[in-house]
Amino acid sequence: MTVGIVAVSHSRALADAAVALAREMAPPDLRIEVAAGIGEDGAGGFGTDATAIAAALGAADSGDGVVVLMDLGSAVLSAELALDLLDDPDVRDRVLLCPAPLVEGLVAAAVAAGGGADRAEVAAEAGAALLAKQEQLGGPGERVPAAGPEARARWP
Repeated sequence: MTVGIVAVSHSRALADAAVALAREMAPPDLRIEVAAGIGEDGAGGFGTDATAIAAALGAADSGDGVVVLMDLGSAVLSAELALDLLDDPDVRDRVLLCPAPLVEGLVAAAVAAGGGADRAEVAAEAGAALLAKQEQLGGPGERVPAAGPEARARWP
C-alpha cells in the first residue's frame, strides 16, 4: 500500500494537466484522484464540490492515508468540509490537507509517495517543492521589480 493523493482545483483542466505531469514521475499504480470543477467530471464550470472531494478521498485511500493538495482558498474550505462529510472517522484521521502549491507540490508528492514515503513525508516533500525555484530566483519577490506609480511599459 502507498499514500494516495487528491488534487483539488477550481479548474478540471488545470487539475488534469497537473496530474498528468505528476504521473510522468510516479509509478502507474499510484492512486492520484482529481476533484475539480463542478458538476459531473467538472464539466459544469469552475468551482469545488465537497462531495466530489469526499468521494476522491475514499478512492485514493488504500489504508496508508491521503495527502490533499488544493489550488485556492475556497478549495481549502471545500476540502475541510469534505472531511466532515466522511462517514468513517478512520479515513478522516488518515487524511492530511497540505498547504503546498498545487503543481510543484503534486509532482513532489507523487515522487515521494511512489517511493514509499509515509503521509507526513509526502506532505513535507510537497511543501518543500518551491524551495528550488526560490533559491534559483533569489527568494520570493527578489527578482521581480516592484510595480509602483513610476512603472511604465512601451509596446513597439
